[in-house]
Amino acid sequence: MLTDEMRRMTDEGLGFVATVNADGTPNVSPKGTLTVWADDQLVFADIASPNTSANLERAPAVEVNVVDPLIRRGYRFAGTAVVHRSGESFERGVDLYERRGTSRARERIRAIVVIDVELARPLRSPAYALGATEDQLRTTYARQLLGGIDDGR
Repeated sequence: MLTDEMRRMTDEGLGFVATVNADGTPNVSPKGTLTVWADDQLVFADIASPNTSANLERAPAVEVNVVDPLIRRGYRFAGTAVVHRSGESFERGVDLYERRGTSRARERIRAIVVIDVELARPLRSPAYALGATEDQLRTTYARQLLGGIDDGR
C-alpha cells in the first residue's frame, strides 16, 4: 500500500499524529521518529508522547499527516494503532531506532506504536490548484525559512 514516494516522504517530512483525548477533544502531536514499519504499517517511538500513547490504548483510531514543508505536499494516513510497551514488537522497534541513531534509545523509548494503514491519500496545498509549481513553492518557503538571507542564487 505504501508507495516509494510515501515511504520517502514519511522519512523526510514532518509527521503529525492525531488522536482523541479522553474528554473527546483532539490531540495532534509531532513525531520525529515516524517511519515505515512494513508495506502497510507506520511506526513511531513514544519518547515524549504519553498522551498520544494513552489515547491510542483507549481508542486506537488514528490519522497521520506527513508534510514536506517546503513543497506543501504530503500524505494523510488513516488506520488503527497498537501500543507495544514490551515484547517482540517493542524490542524490534527499539533495535530499529538504535540503528537509526536515536540517542539512548533503549532508556528513552517508553513504547513502540505500530499503525496499520487502512487508507492513504495525498495532501496538497491549495496553491497547486492556483497553478503554483513544486519548484516555486520550494523557493518561496526556503526563502522564508532563511529569513531573507541571500542564498547566492
